[in-house]
Amino acid sequence: MPQRISQADADCAIAQALDVVGDWWTLLIVRDTARGVHRFDALQRELGVSRKVLTERLRLLVDAGVLSREPYQQRPVRYEYRLTPRGRALLPVLIALQDWGDAWVRGDGETMATTEESSREAARVHALLGTRVPELALPLSTGGRQDPVAATPYTVLYFFPGAYARQESYPPGWAGIPGARGCTLESCTYRDQLAEFTAAGATVHGVSAQRPDEQLAFAEAERLRFPLLSDADLELTAALRLPTFRAGGVSRPKRLTLVVDRDRRVREVLYPITDIEDSVRVALASVRGAAAGTDAL
Repeated sequence: MPQRISQADADCAIAQALDVVGDWWTLLIVRDTARGVHRFDALQRELGVSRKVLTERLRLLVDAGVLSREPYQQRPVRYEYRLTPRGRALLPVLIALQDWGDAWVRGDGETMATTEESSREAARVHALLGTRVPELALPLSTGGRQDPVAATPYTVLYFFPGAYARQESYPPGWAGIPGARGCTLESCTYRDQLAEFTAAGATVHGVSAQRPDEQLAFAEAERLRFPLLSDADLELTAALRLPTFRAGGVSRPKRLTLVVDRDRRVREVLYPITDIEDSVRVALASVRGAAAGTDAL
């Protein structure tokens, strides 16, 4: 891989990193492979880039160990490009760029755990309707890993900023961040209506960027009877380009809910959520409507 940094920057990790990913197309390739676009033609179609440029950037990322090149067809031989552990370690960088863009390019720089219904951020989230959730395995609060999409006809994925067993565990200034409060209420409302979701054919999964041990302490304190999944590495957040904010030095998903079917298609998007209890009712109505064949998809 050709080096483009000066001798003066030879010991600068920022310069070294930019030598690999300091290009418009390389970061967008990482973004799209994170969300499940792995084949050359699909990447070219998504990015609108020339075959020459895409070939060069893919070669650079493979040489740098960011992507692996894996055959999926033998005659003729064709390859998929997948993120390596080194590549997945770039996902927090993408999320930080997205967060900065939402806050400072599209917004006024205010730290928020929500948005306005008319915002471009909300439009980006609602564009998930009809798309597929990539196959991933996220850490469970109880140990092990699990696909966020269940084998049941529907899965309700509610993303929440953070919930803790002890009040003093919340980051400083948490109560002053618009949209951050209410995670306990949300989880407990799903807990109290879990039987109704189950009867409608839905599994409920809560997702936050907290560590599994933090989630487990909260789940035990509130007697939750459904899994909490840790997206601390931001794999699912990056795959779906979900909006985030930073608090306590952690990138956290903003509060939103997705209803996903067994084929991994997003059938309902709830964002922004201004009334937590009502959002649970809407999610349940969406599942019931889908099961009855009365939804829009």
